[in-house]
Amino acid sequence: MKNNSSNKLFIPLVSIGLGLLIGSILLLITGRNPILLVESLLKGAIGMDLAKGRIFNIRYLGEFLVMSMPIILTGLSIAFAYRTGLFNIGAEGQVIMGSLFTLIVATQFDLPSIIHIPLALAAGALGGALWGVIPGILKAYFNILEVVVGIMMNYVALYFSNYFVKGMDGFENLVSPSIHPSASLQKDWLSNLFGGSRFHLGFIVIILAVFAYWFIIEKTTYGYNLRATGFNKDGAEYAGLKVNQNIVSSMAISGAFAGLAGAVLTLGTFGYVLTLTSFGNYGYDGIAVALVGNLSGIGVVLSGLLFGLLAVSKSILQLNAIPEETAAIISALIVFFVASQKLIIMLQDKRNKKKLSKETNTLENEVK
Repeated sequence: MKNNSSNKLFIPLVSIGLGLLIGSILLLITGRNPILLVESLLKGAIGMDLAKGRIFNIRYLGEFLVMSMPIILTGLSIAFAYRTGLFNIGAEGQVIMGSLFTLIVATQFDLPSIIHIPLALAAGALGGALWGVIPGILKAYFNILEVVVGIMMNYVALYFSNYFVKGMDGFENLVSPSIHPSASLQKDWLSNLFGGSRFHLGFIVIILAVFAYWFIIEKTTYGYNLRATGFNKDGAEYAGLKVNQNIVSSMAISGAFAGLAGAVLTLGTFGYVLTLTSFGNYGYDGIAVALVGNLSGIGVVLSGLLFGLLAVSKSILQLNAIPEETAAIISALIVFFVASQKLIIMLQDKRNKKKLSKETNTLENEVK
């Protein structure tokens, strides 16, 4: 490729294309029509169903966007940590704690919506940030790998949340008490606008989060210091940067993005907190989203929409007699090809060299 900026667009597109291609081949091998995959994806995104003469159904679009919102936020969380030299595999636990902190504020206070909603969102970001600070401190001051701590803290968050929710007044049928209407991101007019779907005001949170990610990382001295610390810890320390504080604050900001994902789930998608027997995988999906999005804000949004589409299409695939694991395989293949981007670049460079050599030989023959 000619430059790095073109690679940022080229690699994800090729990876997605190859993932879908191999997914289609797998369907052929198992005796299924690969066109069903395309139809399922289109129906999941916009409700297209040509058999019923329906080209667009805005309700499907609303549900697709709702499914993508938390994945985009966890993608930003993982990307922020990665850009600053850290691997926040604890985002799953931070989502859970963000959801729990949000639930407390959304159920224990009765305030005007203009105050209650921002306060509940801030609580979610705080919960995720506090859960991110712990592996950050252990990494900075004790050199304990944040990956190990993050994995362990995911389980702590899961069981602590279950224990806390079960002890709340109003807990019933594995569900916490519902949040107060004043804290809800669900608005009837917005739901009606999207055909009765669960689409909610969380999209504003996504826009603000993407802007904050871009601004901090790309436009501030603070963001530069964080990236410098991640790029070369010893060099940053020699230059006088507060390395340990930068590591802790990087994990805190990363955790805040994941905590916002939990807040959006509680205030918008569900309106309560479930007691979980296993992870919702929002944090783990965020790893794939960040990689496919090449760690850029807009890239994370686009890859988050893709993985949200694959998630929402699973039930549609099953209705077409296609195992839901097919969507998981496609997702894994996309991540694999992104991880193998050097191979893709090498093949592209080889093709370009052959093309250049052919053009050179043709020009030489014309001169002769």
